[in-house]
Amino acid sequence: MKQRLKVSLSLPVSGFIQKSILSLIMATKWGICSAGKISNDFVAALETLPAQDHQVVAVAARDVSRAKEFAQTFNIPKVYDSYEELARDPDIDVVYVGAIHTVHRDVALMFMKNGKNVLCEKPMAMNLSEVKELTAAARKYNVFLMEAFWSRFFPVYEQIRSLLNQKVLGEVKVVRAEFGANLLGVPRAVEKELGGGAILDIGCYCIQFALMAFNGEKPESVTARGFLNETGADETVTVILQYPGKRQAILTCTMVTELPNQAAICGTKGMIQIPSYVWSPTSIIVNGKETKYSLPPTTRHLNFNNSTGLSYEAEHVRQCLLKGVKESPVMSLADSELLAGIMEEAQVQLGISKKSE
Repeated sequence: MKQRLKVSLSLPVSGFIQKSILSLIMATKWGICSAGKISNDFVAALETLPAQDHQVVAVAARDVSRAKEFAQTFNIPKVYDSYEELARDPDIDVVYVGAIHTVHRDVALMFMKNGKNVLCEKPMAMNLSEVKELTAAARKYNVFLMEAFWSRFFPVYEQIRSLLNQKVLGEVKVVRAEFGANLLGVPRAVEKELGGGAILDIGCYCIQFALMAFNGEKPESVTARGFLNETGADETVTVILQYPGKRQAILTCTMVTELPNQAAICGTKGMIQIPSYVWSPTSIIVNGKETKYSLPPTTRHLNFNNSTGLSYEAEHVRQCLLKGVKESPVMSLADSELLAGIMEEAQVQLGISKKSE
């Protein structure tokens, strides 16, 4: 349990200072957009954090019966049968958008127009044009917006960034990452009309990993090769990012079979390996030495591997809000735009879509 700041509000402090002190001891109040599987895991992860820091005050779903069931499961006081009602709730500090990604642009824009901070599940939107619209809206309405790449807030990722900043690997030359799972029975993953496809659903994790390894640098070229299914969605894809100085990332994703789901960053002085679950790792191997991490425990049913690790990104959002920061320094809006641009270019090369701009 974290130690908390104790303050006597009878002290003769100015209104501004008193407000600042109160912001440090008040909970971040969450609204949950959608009552699906990822929202379940996100709220379960929030429960592993101190209740005085994080509170879920409302949930909304298009199917009100699902919202009511969700609220009952997690003891959430308010239930809405529309996202519009959630947007108008004055008690909410930040909305977690866990809806299907075909609606991310519309609902995130609506929340921001209503003055709500937003943590939006990946992918932030369907193409680069939509992502840029959202990032511009965040600045226009002066609200916090972050794409929910929970991976970047795991202890393993924190250690990777530290090692890269210290130049432990020397110059990074080759990055490899893979994400493969049999998702053939999941309509939203395989049907193009539902935003399906390996790149948007799971390949984005591999791409963001490479972008982090190369410190947000834009590649000089993107090459994508793969196969489409009968709906026109990509099912197996390899993306190669080429960087100046003979540096390269090789990234593979597939929805038709399991892969080892490993990753590696290889430099002139050493190598970092993630043995498994590149998107939610609990161990790291640095030059042959392995370090393991434990995740917050829960008794709740979880739908995804290691998903109590969603608590790390939730706490990061809270810290950003407490500091008045409108953009994450770990998963910036520029990161989201670069990622969206690379995914769009890969989809164009595969014949899935056309350029949005």
